[in-house]
Parts: sequence; C-alpha cells; structure tokens
Amino acid sequence: MLHKYYTVKGPGENEIVIERSRFIAHVARVETEEDAQAFIADIKKKHWDATHNCSAYMIGENNLIQKANDDGEPSGTAGVPMLEVLKKRDLKDTVVVVTRYFGGIKLGAGGLIRAYGKSTSEGLNATGVVERKLMRIMKTKIDYTWLGKVENDIRSSHYQLKEIHYLDAVEVEVYVEEAAKDDFTSWMTELTNGQGEITESEVEYLETLI
Repeated sequence: MLHKYYTVKGPGENEIVIERSRFIAHVARVETEEDAQAFIADIKKKHWDATHNCSAYMIGENNLIQKANDDGEPSGTAGVPMLEVLKKRDLKDTVVVVTRYFGGIKLGAGGLIRAYGKSTSEGLNATGVVERKLMRIMKTKIDYTWLGKVENDIRSSHYQLKEIHYLDAVEVEVYVEEAAKDDFTSWMTELTNGQGEITESEVEYLETLI
C-alpha cells in the first residue's frame, strides 16, 4: 500500500464551450480497469448522440494501467492530452471521459489538444482532488468525565479525530501517522493523567481535499 497518493474526490462533471463545441468532462474514481471501462460505456450510452466520447484513465499503485482513446478524433489529439493531464497531476485510480458535441467550427490538431486538455483539467478541478495518506487508527478508552477535555484538545491539536463511540466507556479514534504513534501515546497519557486505555488499531487512508 502506498503511504500517500492523489486521486479524485468522487464522481463529477463539468462543461465548457470552445468555438461553439460543447466539451463535457465526466470524472470518476475507479479501482480496476473493468470499472473504468464500465464508466466509459455508461457515458457513451448516456451521450449516444455526441460527436465523440474520448477517454483516458490511470490505475494502480505504479500507474501500470494507462489507456487513452480518441474515439474518432484525429490520432493523438484527444485521449493522449487527457492522459497527460492525469500524469501531470499524478492522479491514480482516475478515469475521465470528455464528451464533445461538434459546434460547426473545426479546431485543428493544436486546438483539439488544447481543448481536450483544458476540459479534463477543469473537470478535475470541479470534481475535486484529494490526498490519501495511510494512517494508523489509535483508540483511547476513557470515562465519560474525560470526554469534553479529550475531544476539545484533540480538535485543537494537529491530530485528526476519526470517530467517537459511546459505549459503557467512551472510545475515541484518532488518525495518527505511523512514525508519531509513540508521541501520540505519550501525549494522550499525559492528557488523561494515565486514565486512558490506549491501543493501536488498523491502518486506513485519511482523505484530505487539496
């Protein structure tokens, strides 16, 4: 598992008009090539009457799966510049489909490259990009009398509160970087006067919008 990587927040859509042609960027997060192909097929079905539905995707920890499709546009003028935007922004597990409705004015090769690149970039901006960082979940079990102080101090610290479970005792879950586990344990022990029961839990990705 990668310690940190970037991807899109979730499904999104954005439309721009260039020389009377409509360019609609559809963006999604996917984990497999099959998911990417299914997303592309859905967009093609939805926009069956479009002039072109060009696509690009980049999948996998090491970007081993990279595909670009011009869907009838001149070779290298649509899918490739779309893929280049994904590469430049280092986005993993991301698929983009740009639907074009021709407006009657030919853009030429250079114009198409710029248009598909711009549509992809603005589609990503509209959807949102997140940083996913692998974090350790640290759990602290405390008596209810400590809840107010512990919650307030966590929220005002650099640590990220994940969840609070209200059981017989309160269980507070916090995202902590692996290298900071000992520092967190010392900090929480001091904060609770040694009354907190601190344990390590699983690792998972923390998403932050950038």
